[in-house]
Amino acid sequence: MAVSSEKIALFIDGSNLYATAKALGFDIDYKRLLREFQSRGNLIRAFYYTAVIEDQEYSSIRPLIDWLDYNGYSVVTKATKEFVDQTGRRKIKGNMDIELAVDAMELAGHIDQMVLFSGDGDFRSLVEAVQRRGVRVIVVSTVTTQPPMVADELRRQADQFIDIVELQAKIGRDQTERGDRPPREARETREPRQHTPQFLQRSAVPQRAGVDEDIDE
Repeated sequence: MAVSSEKIALFIDGSNLYATAKALGFDIDYKRLLREFQSRGNLIRAFYYTAVIEDQEYSSIRPLIDWLDYNGYSVVTKATKEFVDQTGRRKIKGNMDIELAVDAMELAGHIDQMVLFSGDGDFRSLVEAVQRRGVRVIVVSTVTTQPPMVADELRRQADQFIDIVELQAKIGRDQTERGDRPPREARETREPRQHTPQFLQRSAVPQRAGVDEDIDE
């Protein structure tokens, strides 16, 4: 079957997708995810957004970040900020919504489809703005959990909603794999990237140990 010529870009809210997959009891195979959407059209960029904790000696997210960066993803990171709330509790803030929104608006004039892996209702206005520029928006999350992982207003705004449960067989990790990160051979093999158009080029972002769970927004 011929692959569609429509230009597609993926925008993955890392902590949100992690929480969704965890709630459903499976792990994402990011190599399979990339291939799945490459088979659906001309995939010109796959962004992955995650906050990182500076000066943390090790985090389980670090191998994933490194692997994604070497295997076709554009990893966007930002250092978290630590603060003390009114009750005196230590909190960590690391919201990536602005970075994702800026990239989506910059890219909107060059793509036909935006695939947003997030259920965060704060993205509803972004989806609406991208749609006004003629882009079809697909939201990937789930309504099968209690409560649903996707905000109702975001799901209604999208041109199409895909429950990630429907994709599990295509993008889920083989349960026979061991460990919580890509296999060693995958992490050490750099797959060739397609040429990146000038308007998509981004300066390198230093990557450090990160967080793999939801943090305060």
